[in-house]
Amino acid sequence: MGRLFLVDLEGKTYNCKFCKAQLALADDLVSRAFHCRRGKAYLFNNVVNITVGPPEDRPMLSGMHTVADIFCCCCGQIVGWKYESAHDNSQKYKEGKFVLEREDY
Repeated sequence: MGRLFLVDLEGKTYNCKFCKAQLALADDLVSRAFHCRRGKAYLFNNVVNITVGPPEDRPMLSGMHTVADIFCCCCGQIVGWKYESAHDNSQKYKEGKFVLEREDY
């Protein structure tokens, strides 16, 4: 494995709940009204310091979506998912955006 380079964000950030690596800026927050299997989640326009897994079709509360799990590039833990495509036109606004699962402990 090569050397790990992290993006250093300036301003209020959201961090990995496992290793505290910076993942997103508060300015990129779109919505706090999302839910995941383990509780609350937030929708962001952009995230950094992640790797993206393979896309897969997944049934969600808002319908069927093609999503890819996202992992912290520092600790390798799953931190949320990326919306690749929405099958319903009313959900197209999510495409290309990221959901970070909130720390609930």
